[in-house]
Amino acid sequence: MLYRVYVALSMALVPFAAHLAIKKLRAAGLPAHRAHERLGHATQNRADGTLIWFHAASVGESLAVLALITRMSVALPDAHFLITSGTPTSAALIAQRMPPNCVHQFAPLDAPGPLKRFLRHWRPDAAVFVESELWPQMLRRTHDSGAAMALVNARLSEKSLQAWAKRPRLAAYLLEVFDLILTQNDAMAEAMVRIHAPPARVARGQNLKSFAGPLPRDEDLLFEARAALGHRPVWVAASTHAGEEQIALSAHKKLLKTHPDLMLILVPRHPERGTEVAQLIADTQMEYSCRSRGDMPGGAVYLADTLGELGNWFALSKIVFLGGSLMPIGGHNPFEVAQSGATVLSGNHVFNFAETYSAMEAAGAARLVADADDMAVQVDTLLRDDHARDKAVAASKGFAQQETGKLDTIAARLIKALRLA
Repeated sequence: MLYRVYVALSMALVPFAAHLAIKKLRAAGLPAHRAHERLGHATQNRADGTLIWFHAASVGESLAVLALITRMSVALPDAHFLITSGTPTSAALIAQRMPPNCVHQFAPLDAPGPLKRFLRHWRPDAAVFVESELWPQMLRRTHDSGAAMALVNARLSEKSLQAWAKRPRLAAYLLEVFDLILTQNDAMAEAMVRIHAPPARVARGQNLKSFAGPLPRDEDLLFEARAALGHRPVWVAASTHAGEEQIALSAHKKLLKTHPDLMLILVPRHPERGTEVAQLIADTQMEYSCRSRGDMPGGAVYLADTLGELGNWFALSKIVFLGGSLMPIGGHNPFEVAQSGATVLSGNHVFNFAETYSAMEAAGAARLVADADDMAVQVDTLLRDDHARDKAVAASKGFAQQETGKLDTIAARLIKALRLA
């Protein structure tokens, strides 16, 4: 009954939801025909043969599955892949890294009309949903279309788990569509079973973000940046959120007392906050340069307020603080740092990657910091002690290589469960 009520509500609200979704994409510079993909209107043709659909929410999830798609392509050379996401940022980054047998579309709204149009055009043979993308109609209508289905990298917040536990029949009705559910850890596997996922189809998988591969680099940009830096030491504070830039800047000001040539490359998670972050830097009275103005690194701080260039900044330092972790946000993907050849500093709020950080700390590949003073001490230690820094970087690289080797197992498991071989 709850599902039927949800369907009825979605039909009534779809005009309003569509208006907001299209307006958001148009505001980000997307053309009208692409924005209307949210209504299920395809903008590319379906290739003949087997089509495997991957649906991910945003940037991290989307990039995480690209390596899996690439590996599955080796085993299924004649297959084609469709990846859907909901944000313009994810679309831009997917376009940069998408394999040739893959296309991107914006995900249809969870309503009858958009989903019918989408499924009628794409006719997926298999569908793979990532993390917490449990849209009720999308799941049931895809299942009813005859597609085999899997949920990978499954991760639900405690709040979501509690909500599903209060609706056991609805949870069972939705989760029964999956032929395979691969969770990020054992605790999540147990939680999925508690909310009535079919026990025989639930298993611990692997955090797909460990397979995303090194971030892309622009060698021409790196050449210019290195020339501008000369022999200056550098550290990076990346993917920072509001409240974290002040902490990194405070730490950097302390470090300048003993490392006067030191540069901080500051990379806010959301480039549109560039003006706000620039003002924070100006308030410290430290000289700075700004990527969005076309500057090369100069001054005490370099504000890297552009999209899709993070791999370049990681390449310029062996010391990277990763944001979203000094505030209760849950942390960001440390594998990207490890794969770049740097060691990771992070705050304590890393519940989205708890097992990962625990393993990286144990291996000597990551260090947690509590505040600006602690951050300054850790960066100072790594700058002064070449042996400690080299050891931490080697541990970080080794951890990334170890995790990447597990990708073939995940790909084979999916191919078997989705009856693609």
